Amino acid sequence: MNNQMKASRRDFMKKSALVGAGLVAVSVDALATNTKEASLQPQGGMVVTKVWDKTFPKSQNVEHQKVSFKNRYGITLVGDVYMPKHLKTPSPALAISGAYGAVKEQSSGLYAQIMAERGFVTLAFDPSFTGESGGEPRNVSSPDINTEDFSAAVDYLGIQTFVDKNRMGIIGICGFGGMGLNATAIDKRVKAVAVTSMYDMSRVMSKGYFDAMSLEERTKLLETLSLQRWEDAKKGTPTLGGRILPETLKGDEPQFVKEYFDYYRTSRGFHVRSLNSNGAWSATNALSFMNMPLMSYIKEISPRPLLIIAGENAHSRYFSEDAYKAANEPKELMIIPNTVHVDLYDKVEKIPFDKLDAFFKTNLK
Repeated sequence: MNNQMKASRRDFMKKSALVGAGLVAVSVDALATNTKEASLQPQGGMVVTKVWDKTFPKSQNVEHQKVSFKNRYGITLVGDVYMPKHLKTPSPALAISGAYGAVKEQSSGLYAQIMAERGFVTLAFDPSFTGESGGEPRNVSSPDINTEDFSAAVDYLGIQTFVDKNRMGIIGICGFGGMGLNATAIDKRVKAVAVTSMYDMSRVMSKGYFDAMSLEERTKLLETLSLQRWEDAKKGTPTLGGRILPETLKGDEPQFVKEYFDYYRTSRGFHVRSLNSNGAWSATNALSFMNMPLMSYIKEISPRPLLIIAGENAHSRYFSEDAYKAANEPKELMIIPNTVHVDLYDKVEKIPFDKLDAFFKTNLK
């Protein structure tokens, strides 16, 4: 990655100040509600759709079912279970989530459906406080609770009669790659983990892109977020930060922002419940990530196998390379040529599903 690209992203990081998402600037726009869809009201208070509203076509080779389950904090999570039509039981299973700010109707659901076509029971879920999952307030994330969400998905899968609870794996995408690694480190029921286009959310929020945030900038950001807490306490509800992605591009944005826009804000990947498509994180969202590093115990994934997949031209590639260096064997880093970060969200010709299939079939015996 050349110095000009690094300088461009440092400048963007400083302008956005990482308020809210720690990715790109976010706004006060609230999530839109699609009132035309048939729906039901589950525990947790969120509307759950009955219709197929994914960003990808439904496969005729899998069975699909909407499910709900609770995490250790009592938050009701909503997910989609995908099963091969000719399921061999008991089956290996995969818990899948991401990207950060996305919903299960986007990339995690696509991964889940394709891996189900290959013989796995899969569960793509919305993290706490987002999408159709419960939790109040809305539009917030947590390194602890979102790590727990993966383990809650493993809880649910492991008690199904058609799942072999001794053959459980995780796939984490983007920011939920980091959360998936953290969950695997602590949850010894998980026998193998793979991540694609991984982000370390605690690192990017606390240090900025390419660790470019100075101590002065970090201190100023924390002062701003701390004072915002008083404002939120006065009115009794959290303030939303700036919109994650704009309605339209001006043209001078960094290339990786244009790439996010091309996925989340176009017919390619737009979804009404996705924060990245349609909304904003709370203004103080970054606080819990600022001093709770997610990668502290990555070495404890070993001796279970780890597969890290990143795009050759991804702005996030350095997160994957550094995670690979920090982890113990057995581990593998796979760099996909001519590929950017968001290509691994939905471009099935670039996502190495054959590799993912072989990895989990080998390691979930």
